[in-house]
Amino acid sequence: MEKNITCIVCPVGCRMTVKKNEDKSYTVTGNTCKRGEKYGVEEMTTPKRMVTTTVKIKDGALRLVPVKTSDSIPKELIFNLMELLDDIEIEAPVMVGDVIVENVLGTGVNIVASRDMCKVS
Repeated sequence: MEKNITCIVCPVGCRMTVKKNEDKSYTVTGNTCKRGEKYGVEEMTTPKRMVTTTVKIKDGALRLVPVKTSDSIPKELIFNLMELLDDIEIEAPVMVGDVIVENVLGTGVNIVASRDMCKVS
């Protein structure tokens, strides 16, 4: 099995080919750094992504506050995560880095605020 991918680890965006060998190991070509090799193998075995979105906030200066995952989560959990966050409403004030949801979907990853939001009466 062989797959052509673009590395997203750094701004270079190397075009890589990842090939699964008969002995179940992987060969990555086209990468310019070791991080690209690691990303290529991970993309073939257990793809993960960072997620950025918004959640509702009560009494905030805006109706939504931006949030993100504190680390990458398995790609197949993204839609479940979005459904979960759609039902969440937090209360202002919120500071950057505040944990909104701890250990989301049992991944060990937190959902954190990525913007300060003051309380408006």
